[in-house]
Amino acid sequence: MSERVVRIAVVGAGPAGFFTVEALLKGTGPVAVDVFNRLPAPYGLVRDGVAPDHQAIKSVAKVYQRLLERDEIRYFGAVTLGEDVHIDDLRASYDQIVYAVGAQGDRRLGIPGEELKGSRSAADFVGWYNGHPDHRDAGFSLDCERVVVVGNGNVALDVARILVRSPDQLAETDIADHALETLRRSRVREVTLLGRRGPVQAAFTNPELREFGALEGVSALAEARELELDPASKATVAGDRVRTRNIATLRRYAETVRRAGDRIVRFRFFVSPVEILGREGRATVVRAERTRLEEQPDGWMRAVGTGDFESFPCGLALRSVGYRGVPLPGVPFDAARGTIPNECGRVLGAEGRPVAGEYVVGWAKRGPSGVIGTNKADAAETVRAMAEDRDAGVFAGSGVASSTAADGGDAGSSGTSSGTGTGSGTSGGVGVEELLRRRGVCWVDKAGWRRLDGCETSAGKARGRPRVKLCRVDEMLEAAGPPEGKAPTAVAVPGGD
Repeated sequence: MSERVVRIAVVGAGPAGFFTVEALLKGTGPVAVDVFNRLPAPYGLVRDGVAPDHQAIKSVAKVYQRLLERDEIRYFGAVTLGEDVHIDDLRASYDQIVYAVGAQGDRRLGIPGEELKGSRSAADFVGWYNGHPDHRDAGFSLDCERVVVVGNGNVALDVARILVRSPDQLAETDIADHALETLRRSRVREVTLLGRRGPVQAAFTNPELREFGALEGVSALAEARELELDPASKATVAGDRVRTRNIATLRRYAETVRRAGDRIVRFRFFVSPVEILGREGRATVVRAERTRLEEQPDGWMRAVGTGDFESFPCGLALRSVGYRGVPLPGVPFDAARGTIPNECGRVLGAEGRPVAGEYVVGWAKRGPSGVIGTNKADAAETVRAMAEDRDAGVFAGSGVASSTAADGGDAGSSGTSSGTGTGSGTSGGVGVEELLRRRGVCWVDKAGWRRLDGCETSAGKARGRPRVKLCRVDEMLEAAGPPEGKAPTAVAVPGGD
C-alpha cells in the first residue's frame, strides 16, 4: 500500500516559507502543500525587503518560482490568516501547519520625541521604496539636507545607500516609481548612522559596508577615535574575518577626505540617542549620549552612558533597531521575545507542551537574525521535526497542547488525523477553495501570479528595468485575475473538489 499524502499548510510565502517547501519536497514522503500569503505576490522580503539596487540577491526568487510550479504545491495569495481563513479552518483541513510569517513589526527607541513628525521607522521607509502595498502611501518627504539613521545593521546601510545613491542608477532597478520620483527631488546631502556601541559590535556585513566607498558622488566618512579598540573588542576581532574587514574598511573611511560636491555618509559609534527634539511638531535634532563599553560576566559588551552629549541636526530621523513579530489570531505568542514559542520548530502552547501538528520557521521562530540563506538550515530543522511527528502519527488535531493557549484548538481529541479534515466544511484542505469562495475571498493562485508577474516584468522590459511593480492590492488583483481553482495533482483525497 502506498504511503498516504500528508497535507500541509504553509502560512507565509517568504524565504522561510519556500525553504520549508523545498525541504518538504526533498524527502519527507508524499506531500501536498498549500502556501498562504497575505499579499497577492509571493517571496516576502526578497520582493519587499531586499534593496532594489541589490538585484543579484533577488535572483533567489527564481528558485522559489520553480518550487511554486511543482504539482504538489498550490498558492493562495491575498489570503489573510484570521480574516479570510481562520486557524480552526487550517486545523480541520491539514495534517501539519507551518507558520512562516516573519517579523512584521519594528522595535522602537523608547525615547522622548519619537512621535514627532519626521521621526519614522526604517522598516516603513524600506517598504515605501520597495512598493509594499502597506507602505505605498507612507508619504516620505526628503525636503531636508540631513538625515539621521539610528542603527548599525544591514537595513540601516540599505536605507542610507538609497538616500545618497544616484537616482539615475536607481532608475535601472525595480524601485517603486513613487519612491524614485521623490528621490529625484531629494535635497538630502548628508546621512549620519548612529551606533550606541562600537564598530566591532555592529551587525552589518562587509560587502554592504564596503559598497559605500565605491558609490558615485558619495564620500563615506568615519572618525578615527571611534575605531580605537579596547582589549575585549580586540579579542573579539581576532580570528573574525567579517569584523576584521569591517574595521579595515572603516579605517579607510576615517582617512577619506570629502570630495567637493559629494553627498556624505558618516559612520558614528558610541552614541546612544536619548531624545528627539523638534520645532513646530517636526523633528529637527537627535540628541545622543556618548557611551563606553562595559564587559558583562557573560561576555556581552554593554553600552554605558558617559554623561557627555552630542546633537545631530536632521529633518528626518529613521530608527533601524530591529524587527519584532506580531501575534497571529489563535496561535501561541511570546510577547517578550516577539516570536512564536517553539522547540526545534515545534510550536509550544500552555506549560511548554507542543501543539500537535503546528510548526514555525524563520524570524517568527528565532527572532530577526541572519540573512536570507540562514532560513535554509532553520527550515530543515523544523522539517525534521515534522517528519518525526508524521512517523509517530502526530498530526494537527490529535492533541493540541491547550485550547486556551492555542485559542480553540482541539484539545482532548482522540486518535490521529487522517488528513481528511473534520470541520469548516473542508475535505483534506482541497475544500479550502470552496470555503474561500463562500466567504467572498478573491485569492491569487499560481496562474494569477504568473499573470501578475508577467504584467510587471513586461512593463519593466519596456523601460529597461527588471520590473515595474504594482503597489496597490486592488491593482495586483486586477492584473492577476480570478483563480482557476484547480486541485494539485498530488492530492487524492476522497470527497475532495
